[in-house]
Amino acid sequence: MAGTPLMLSVGLIEKDTNGDALWVWCYPTITAELRELLLRKCSLTGENDVFPTFVFGQFKRTWYYITTTQVQDPTALSKVTHFSIVLTAKDFNPEKYAAFGRVLCRSYMKYGNPAKITEGYISVLTNGICQSEENGSFFTKDYDAKKAYLAGSIKDIVNQFGMETIILYTGLMLKKRIVVYHPRIEALQEFTRTLPTLTWHRQDWSILHPYMHLNQNELEALKTCTGYVAGFTDLKVTDRPGIYDVFVNLVESEIIIAPHAKETMTMGKLHKDIGQLIVQSAGDPEKSDGQVIKDISHKTKEILTTLASLAPDEEGKSKITLEILKERRFPPATESFLYHLAAAEQMLQI
Repeated sequence: MAGTPLMLSVGLIEKDTNGDALWVWCYPTITAELRELLLRKCSLTGENDVFPTFVFGQFKRTWYYITTTQVQDPTALSKVTHFSIVLTAKDFNPEKYAAFGRVLCRSYMKYGNPAKITEGYISVLTNGICQSEENGSFFTKDYDAKKAYLAGSIKDIVNQFGMETIILYTGLMLKKRIVVYHPRIEALQEFTRTLPTLTWHRQDWSILHPYMHLNQNELEALKTCTGYVAGFTDLKVTDRPGIYDVFVNLVESEIIIAPHAKETMTMGKLHKDIGQLIVQSAGDPEKSDGQVIKDISHKTKEILTTLASLAPDEEGKSKITLEILKERRFPPATESFLYHLAAAEQMLQI
């Protein structure tokens, strides 16, 4: 066995010569709610002839990975113009599921038989391997979770936003709701997937919802999350100020703090120091993205250690109160940040 199975299902969506996109098949099973969502995400249901070849996202703690391809001769698929292979899983690993999706696409293109998809899926589920001379090979062991976390470029983000990156850092540290806009799915996913590296000490990618629609079901599910990074390709998301504390317009390189969040997001000397460290580290051509993340993480740990040292209790768990912070006479912005950070890190005495 290849350890605890992380994959949950595999499905197939086809677009026929009449322009209709249909959910054709799945194994073992999938809910009607998720099926409807995946049809929306695959982009085959629209009028557009240009489709993103790969998209990924999350809905209610289930990750989905969709590989879409155009049918090309020679093929066993006579009445199909495009199709999508949809994988759902418990883990975040776009590179892993993109590679596996490509292998399954080649197999289906050749045989036109979902049974071949099932064979490959079960092989990976049980043995972590799918081998075929003509369709390529896939090995689960080649795709480490940490590699997936580090696949984006934090240096690119800092290069785009400079000192304003501190707003993103603060928002993530305080578990705020961050909404990101870009009309191109690929740019949106690349940017959003990198943001959780700013809070590397948590290594929590469950906060990521990289491809959202302004759909009631999706927005209701999002509202149940404490803090998140959510990506939208529709600028009408700005008409929904109730779903974000920080809004990032990637096209305009603009970061806006929502009026209701300004008090908890007030910046002071501590933020300036962290911002300068981030900019300096990311601006060093000798440093890799991994080293920049390490520098930021080191600074974060310093802050958390300081916070923990303010009120150690007998069980070794620190519990912070507003009174403790006030006694230290921190500047107002630092006091506010540390108080809300203690809440985010579950170090606050209620």
